[in-house]
Amino acid sequence: MDMSEVRFLSSDDLHGLATPAEYVEAVRDGYRQRGEGAPARPRTRLDSDDPQGFLTSYTAILPDSGAMGGYMYAAGFESRDAQFALPLFDAASGELMAVLDGASMNPYKTGAAGAAGVDALAREDASTLGMIGSGSQARGQLLATATVREFERVEIFSPTQEHRESFAASMDDTLHASVQAVEDSETAVRGSDVVITATRATEPVFDGEWLDPGTHVTAMGQYDPDKRELDGTTIARSTYVPDLLGRIDRDAGAYMQALVEGAIEEGHAHAELGDVVAGTAPGRTSDAEITVFDSGGTGIETVAAAKLLFDRAREEGLGESVSFSPASEAFFG
Repeated sequence: MDMSEVRFLSSDDLHGLATPAEYVEAVRDGYRQRGEGAPARPRTRLDSDDPQGFLTSYTAILPDSGAMGGYMYAAGFESRDAQFALPLFDAASGELMAVLDGASMNPYKTGAAGAAGVDALAREDASTLGMIGSGSQARGQLLATATVREFERVEIFSPTQEHRESFAASMDDTLHASVQAVEDSETAVRGSDVVITATRATEPVFDGEWLDPGTHVTAMGQYDPDKRELDGTTIARSTYVPDLLGRIDRDAGAYMQALVEGAIEEGHAHAELGDVVAGTAPGRTSDAEITVFDSGGTGIETVAAAKLLFDRAREEGLGESVSFSPASEAFFG
C-alpha cells in the first residue's frame, strides 16, 4: 500500500462488519500467536488530576495476521467519556494501513477476549451462566460467550433493577438461552458453570465461597491496582490466568490485593491465556477445578479485531483515504 493510501474507518463504517463469532475467532487466533511468541506490551496509563482523567495505550504485533498497532484512548476529564484512536500498521513493512475510530468495536473485541478465555478454560459441558453487570461491556461479553458454549440458562444481576431487567429482556430475545434478571449477585453466582463480571466496581462483586467446584470466572476491565471485581478467596481457589503476565504486578488489582492480603503467594498465576490457547501450558485439568481469566485489555484482541474489520472494510470499499507522510519527507523551514 502506498503511504498516502491510509484508510480512515469511522465507527459507522465498522458497525456490523463482523459477527460476535467472527470476532472470537480472530481474537482467539491473536492469543494463539501471543502464546507462540508474538510481542505485546501491557497497558500504560498516565493520570491527570486537574481535570481528572487518564491517557492509556497498549500495543501488540501479530505476525501471522500481518498487523501491529493498538489503542490510545483518553477517558474521564470534563466530558466523563472516552475516545479511542486505533492505528493499524503492516507488520512486515511497517506502513500505516488504517486509522480506526475504536469506540464501536470496543465491547465486541473485549467480549471476544472474554469468550476466548471461556472457551480455553470453562468445562465443555458448561450450560449455565451468571452475569454481573448490564452495560455495553456486559452485552459484548454475553454475545461473544454464547458462541463458544451452549448455554441453557443465563442469570443477570446489576444493582439497578430497571437496567438488569431491560438487559435480560433484550438478551432473552437475542439468545437461544433463557435469560432472566435476578435480585442479587449470590443468586447469579451460585450454581453457574460460568460467571462473568463486567462492572466498574472498585470492590469485589461476589463472595468467592459462593463458587461451585468446576466454575469458570471471567473478570474484565479491572486494570487498576486499587480496584478489583474478584476477592482474595476467588483468586486463591482458582487456577488464575491473566491476559498478560506482565500485568500482574502493575494493574491486576484482584491479584495484587490477594497477594497483599496473604490469600495467595508469589507465583500463583498459572500462565497467560495465549499459552493455554497455543497449547504451551495446560488449561483446565479436572471438572472440579475453578478457573479465572483476568481480562484487563491488551493490544492482542485490539489488533486482531482491527485487522478483521480492516480486511472486511477494504473488501466492501468502506472508509475514506487520508494522507500520512513518511518521516523521510519531514523538513524544516
